[in-house]
Amino acid sequence: MNSAIDELAELHWQQDLLGSIEVGIAVIEKDFTVAVWNQFMENHSSVRPSQICGKNLFEHFPEIDEAWFKRKCEPVFNMMSPAFIIWEQRPYVFKFGTSRPITSTSDYMYQNVTIFPLASMTGKTERICVLVYDVTDQAIGKQRIDGLNLELQEISRVDGLTGLYNRRYWQERFDREYKVAMRTEPNICVIMLDIDHFKKVNDTYGHHAGDLVIQRLAKSIELATRETDICGRYGGEEFVIILPETTEKTANIMAERLRKLVSLDAVQYEDIAIKYTISIGIAQFSSDYREAVLWLEDADKALYEAKEGGRNRVVLAHSNGS
Repeated sequence: MNSAIDELAELHWQQDLLGSIEVGIAVIEKDFTVAVWNQFMENHSSVRPSQICGKNLFEHFPEIDEAWFKRKCEPVFNMMSPAFIIWEQRPYVFKFGTSRPITSTSDYMYQNVTIFPLASMTGKTERICVLVYDVTDQAIGKQRIDGLNLELQEISRVDGLTGLYNRRYWQERFDREYKVAMRTEPNICVIMLDIDHFKKVNDTYGHHAGDLVIQRLAKSIELATRETDICGRYGGEEFVIILPETTEKTANIMAERLRKLVSLDAVQYEDIAIKYTISIGIAQFSSDYREAVLWLEDADKALYEAKEGGRNRVVLAHSNGS
């Protein structure tokens, strides 16, 4: 009689212990039937131990990728080697709702999961223990930090006025494209352009009007270029564009399209329609350019020639590597 009472008492404190731990505990047989399902698992799944113990795990949780989970468990059963699943690899194994549905920004519980062997008296592993840790707060916190870092990174790359790349980051991309081009010698062109008589716009209408013209030109550049083109504001009213996989002929067509688009445009400032034009210089890459700066300088020389020739023009660089 006393031994039965002692067994009940021992069972009671074991159940009390399993129920008080803020970690999910599920003991799984080799055929993937459930042997133990603690209070944490019950609370978050709304599945009682009496409903799942002795039943197949995947019947109750069809969202678990059965083939994947069995592969994770195989070395635990066969080699007695623990397995670990972190939320960065897979957000959850059991799709539980968040423990704080009102204040949490997540619809589900992020989980870290540890699977370890439970050896029998014979030394063989007939059961495994699956521990489920709620790491939702840590996961959301890390995602927020990562998101802020991405935003800061993007801010550091982008020109505040135009939304195009700023000079520093564009120069980094240009130098990288030059190094790749020196190895592969592709068709690639660089364009430099600026607004004709921009000082007159500022002097006549003010710097705010000048900013509106710069912003409008940036939008026109975005309209005239492809997603693969790399556009930046080089400084003041000057812009630069890298055109990957583009011949000089195709670059000229694109530049003429942009020039005409701008020449037909007008920026509305108060009751005034401000007309403006741009001049454009183009340099196609050649392996004769021993430095990246020489390639860019040729585009700048072509831009200067466009201005000297009357502005509102597109000029191709005459020579490479000079």
